Amino acid sequence: MRSVEPEVFIVARPELDYDELARYLREIGGDSWLDRLERGDFDAQNLAEFAGRLCYRSFEPGLNPNVTRIRTDQTQYLQNILASAHGSVLEHINFSFVLHNVSRVFTHELVRHRPGVAISQESLRFVRLSDLPFWFPDWAKEDAELMKRATAVLDQLEEFQTWMAGHFGLDEEGVKFAEKKHHTSFMRRFAPEGLATGLVWTANVRALRHTIESRTAVGAEEEIRLVFQRIGELMKQEAPALFGDYVVEDGAWVPGWRKV
Repeated sequence: MRSVEPEVFIVARPELDYDELARYLREIGGDSWLDRLERGDFDAQNLAEFAGRLCYRSFEPGLNPNVTRIRTDQTQYLQNILASAHGSVLEHINFSFVLHNVSRVFTHELVRHRPGVAISQESLRFVRLSDLPFWFPDWAKEDAELMKRATAVLDQLEEFQTWMAGHFGLDEEGVKFAEKKHHTSFMRRFAPEGLATGLVWTANVRALRHTIESRTAVGAEEEIRLVFQRIGELMKQEAPALFGDYVVEDGAWVPGWRKV
């Protein structure tokens, strides 16, 4: 048994092609909007603003005869997007995370959040277990008798994985991959649900806002709560104008604007 901690890695984020944006904006006479942007660090926010302004052709006053004045401050503009629940523009902005050393307890709960996400999870049909990584919350670590018994159970299950691999001869010369897969799929049935695994999780900002709120709530499961508190912190750094309305109360991330 190997004790681990859940980790979050952002592996992909929006990157705008400003040359193509400029080419489009010249077509409609709105290219001066680009001069107001802070490029590079906040492409997620820039994409949200671009999508919102395209809806109303509000890059500059007068491009749409119905629009005679505009908000020029990006933070104020995006706050208005959130306040008016114009959440569809947030669906263009995707972030990809590696959620590492999270349990299958965690992943069973995460897959309930389906709209606006994509998931690729480590497959234990193909990946043979050589050890059983496991996360223990702090309160469990403080219980010596619990840890002694839990560790003994996990060590026995881990030894059984090793025994089965030898019993099935999976490392012998010439064993076909299909046979390895067949037996590995059987072997995973003896892995605990708390086994630490990993996945790539991609979500758009609209889905992220909802999931951060629901999975950091006081009544949420403790592991998923821990992970999404971390995701909330990362997103506040990545796009402060889109996540700056949250207030953290007893670990729960409460948005200023809901149902965006």
